Amino acid sequence: MNNELGITVDGSHNASEAGVQTTQNRGQGPVRPQQGKRAFLGAICGHIFEWYDYAIYGFLAVYIGANFFDSGDPAVNVISAFAVFALAFFIRPIGGIIFGPLADKIGRKTTLLLVLTMMSGATMLMGLLPTTASIGVMAPVLLILLRLVQGLSAGGELGTINTFIAEYSSKGRRGSATSLIAAASIVGLLLGAFVANGMSWALGAEAMTEWGWRVPFLFAGPLGLLAVYIRMKLEESPDFKALKAENGTSKSPLKETFRHPKQLFLVFSAVTLLGSSIYLVMTYSTTYLTAVVGFEWGPTFGYVVLAGAIAIVLAPISGYIGDKFTRRKSYLILTSVLVALAMVWFFFAAPAATPSTLLAPWIALSIAFGLLLGNPLAMMSELLPVRLRSTGSAIGYNVAMAVFGGSAPFIASSLIAWTRDPSSPVWYFLFTALVSVGGLMLIRDRDLLGKDR
Repeated sequence: MNNELGITVDGSHNASEAGVQTTQNRGQGPVRPQQGKRAFLGAICGHIFEWYDYAIYGFLAVYIGANFFDSGDPAVNVISAFAVFALAFFIRPIGGIIFGPLADKIGRKTTLLLVLTMMSGATMLMGLLPTTASIGVMAPVLLILLRLVQGLSAGGELGTINTFIAEYSSKGRRGSATSLIAAASIVGLLLGAFVANGMSWALGAEAMTEWGWRVPFLFAGPLGLLAVYIRMKLEESPDFKALKAENGTSKSPLKETFRHPKQLFLVFSAVTLLGSSIYLVMTYSTTYLTAVVGFEWGPTFGYVVLAGAIAIVLAPISGYIGDKFTRRKSYLILTSVLVALAMVWFFFAAPAATPSTLLAPWIALSIAFGLLLGNPLAMMSELLPVRLRSTGSAIGYNVAMAVFGGSAPFIASSLIAWTRDPSSPVWYFLFTALVSVGGLMLIRDRDLLGKDR
């Protein structure tokens, strides 16, 4: 039987019926119920902490800019801080190139442990860095180096964990299962929002700029130890164990993956809007609402929490809808178009808004964003064969995140500075929606190589 999360727990179905090949299908014996639950919960918990570590920088960009980029102009400081934020995304494809093939060659579990250790260590060290006032130009240099380590780690995380969960999921439940990875990402971001925005509200700008910004980074130490312990208890995915037993793993997953250029492009386009939306709603909105629109920290904190809560609830519902109906059409109509319309409403309403008048467009954007989360990760896993799933996912996903995700706050801030128009970021985000819609319209059933594996 299958549990309600869509994780295979007994392997009782055969290969022609299953959404993935189970260990029993491939001669390795059934997946024990406790094993499936532990694998799912362990992977998700680690992913929450990974996203907290990676995203906390974005929530603290104002204070990081003040401590590490001493230009004398607060707007330039923020843009500089977001430039470093974006830089980590451009190193993520390299992380994908390193860790994606590693996961396809030596296993998903070992790779997940490695990237999590890197992320936690780099994040904690950020909290210990001396500032520009103490050591001059070496301060931003060290900040950039640690952010690059975070980028390498993040480059290997999503593709690997998505593959891991997809390979434990049962027939017709891949969207329901992988949508909870997206929800876990939001939980991690929301945890960062609670810590960073909550401290900003409690301590005030002066104390946060002086020392309070360090605390959220230092939390990564104990959180990282807990997450590593949890992941050490995981068992390898049934599909990978079966491939390994049959000597079916790819000897050169990177080279072999590039023989599927269409699949890589489809993965890239499928997650483009996902990337820009995550960093609009859960990261850049903090700076936008305070520095541009002029909200106080209290309403801004409430907005971010509300958006995260809505997204966490709606992501599994959207994944379920994608499982029950055509995933491509659900993603195209139910999510991408709605997100684009909600973005237009939000950005054109924001400049003259108060916290109460902006609430309706913000809720609309949050709902559309939550519905968006349910299908891209399942689609990504279905576009790739099992032996190349981590590599292809890591490359396609991270290139999209580098080009359209992590750069979103930097481009949005730069557009406002250049045009003096607080609504101008909408055109960038609409462009990312157009890229995803165009890619989704190209996908056909024959492109879903991993749909029945």
